[in-house]
Amino acid sequence: MLDREGFRPNVGIILLNQKNQVFWGKRIRTHSWQFPQGGIDRGESPEQAMFRELHEEVGLQPEHVRIVARTRDWLRYEVPDRFIRRDARGFYKGQKQIWYLLQMVTHDHHLNLRATDHPEFDAWRWNDYWVPLDVVVEFKRGVYEMALTELARYLPRQDRQNRYLRGGNRGPRDGMDSDNGQNGPMDIQPPMHMELPPGASFDPNPQG
Repeated sequence: MLDREGFRPNVGIILLNQKNQVFWGKRIRTHSWQFPQGGIDRGESPEQAMFRELHEEVGLQPEHVRIVARTRDWLRYEVPDRFIRRDARGFYKGQKQIWYLLQMVTHDHHLNLRATDHPEFDAWRWNDYWVPLDVVVEFKRGVYEMALTELARYLPRQDRQNRYLRGGNRGPRDGMDSDNGQNGPMDIQPPMHMELPPGASFDPNPQG
């Protein structure tokens, strides 16, 4: 489904944990990392497509996340001819995307990279919000920067979240363990208590 200019409607997902770190997935059998994203099917709203892609790519259900914000308008990128099927060249130009900022309100073990028979990722990690974009395929970097910049103003305040978690107390809504709400830099190795989801591996160096 293309618009008149040859762009396919699409959604992108910036998924936050309780530290405002973002989910970063490694494209299956490649060294390229990216945010979850996918096409909008005919008859779907962007929000419906977002929840479908969220489940298909990372295994989460609507009750596992909270919508924080979305981009006001479409963000577009063109795809170089070498990445386009020959039969689509001249018709397909690229993607136009609505980006969603989501916060996960459940534990990491609900993440599942093999929720479908056609997984998009074979590894994942949490990274700082301003994630380096040099491991993203080049023609997507501009849209990533625009989405991150537009949605940054809506990042949840850390002091409001973490006040419930100090001293082992739990927040009234999130139900997260205190270990997930501590401040400080991310360890380069997964914490001993963290259970990786099915099909996932932890790579502390996405450029490796």
